[in-house]
Amino acid sequence: MVSPRASLLPAVLTLVGLAYGLPAAAAADAAATATPRISARWPVPGTGGWDYLTMDAPLHRLFIAHGEQVEVVDTQSGALLGQIPKLSGVHGVALAANLQRGYSSNGRSNTVTEFDYATLAVLREVPVPGNNPDAILYEPLNQRLFLFNGRSKDATVLDAKTLAVLATLPMPDKPEFAATDGKGHVYVNIESAPGRLVAIDAKKLSIDANWELTGCDEPTGLAIDAVHGRLFSVCDDKVLAVTDTATGKAVARVAIGKGPDAVIYDADRNLVVVSNGEGTMSFVRADAGAKFVVTATLPTQAGARTMTFDPLTHRYFTVSAKFGPVPAATAQQPRPRAAPLPDTFTVLVAE
Repeated sequence: MVSPRASLLPAVLTLVGLAYGLPAAAAADAAATATPRISARWPVPGTGGWDYLTMDAPLHRLFIAHGEQVEVVDTQSGALLGQIPKLSGVHGVALAANLQRGYSSNGRSNTVTEFDYATLAVLREVPVPGNNPDAILYEPLNQRLFLFNGRSKDATVLDAKTLAVLATLPMPDKPEFAATDGKGHVYVNIESAPGRLVAIDAKKLSIDANWELTGCDEPTGLAIDAVHGRLFSVCDDKVLAVTDTATGKAVARVAIGKGPDAVIYDADRNLVVVSNGEGTMSFVRADAGAKFVVTATLPTQAGARTMTFDPLTHRYFTVSAKFGPVPAATAQQPRPRAAPLPDTFTVLVAE
C-alpha cells in the first residue's frame, strides 16, 4: 500500500520544479516515475459483461459499455450520471463533441445508436451493413464514423451527421481497436497470428497500408503517439509492439502482462500504459532513442482488461467484477468462461 504522503509525490515534485525554475519536462519526468496506485474503487450496479470504456475528460464522464446498456459515471465522484438503455450487444462508444452527438456500436443487432451528447437521450438507431460492429471511432477531420465489424471482417464508414453509409472497407481478418492521428489517418489492429496493422485514408476511404506485426499475435488494444509517429499494439503473447506510423516498421517489442486488451499513451508523461486481464497494469516509459522500459507493474483486479484515460488528471480507469465458477466445457462451448456475478461490477481508478 502506498502511503498518503507518497500519493502526493507527483503534485509536490511539480511544484518544486516550478519553484526552482526547473524545466516543465523535468517535473513531468519526476511525475512519470512516481509509484502508481489504485486511488478509488467505485461500485456500479447491474449484471452482464462489458467491453470498451470511453472518456469525456472536459465533462468528467466515463462511458462504459456494460450488459445491454451504456452507463455514464462521474469521474470526480464515481456517481452514476445516467444510462443509455436497450443496446443489444453494445461494444463501445464514440463521442463527437463538435457535433453534440455520441454513438454506440451494437454487435447483436448490427446497428449504431446515435444519442445527444449533453442529455444522453437516444436520437435514432440505424442498421449497419456489417456483422457484429465492435470497435467504433469518430474521425474528426472528415467527420466520419468508423465501425469495425468482427464477424464480417470489414469496416463500415458513415457520415457522422447523417449516418449515411459512405463505404465498406474489407479487412484482412477480424478488426479490433482503432486509433486516429487527427490528421485524416485511421489505424486498426487485425486480430490474426501474426497480427497486422491496417492504415486507412479517412478522406479517400482507401486502404493505405497493410503491415504485418512480426512477433505480435492477435493484437487487440491500440494507441497512438501522433507527434513521434508511433503506434502501440498489445498482443496476446504478452508483448507491446511499437510500430512506425509512416513505414510500418517495428520500433520495439516490450514484455508486458498476461491477457492484455487495452493500451493508452499519456503524452505529457511519455508513458504507455497497458491493462492486463491477469489483474495488472504495465507502465512503460519511452526514453530517448526509442528505448521503451517497463517502470512499474500495478496490481489491479483479475479481469480488468479494458481501460481508458483522462489526460487532464492523468488517471487511468479500468473495470472488473467478481466471477462465478467456470462451467464445464461442451461441444458448443469448448472454452467456457466464468460469468460475472451480479452487482459486483467495479470501476478501478489508478494514478
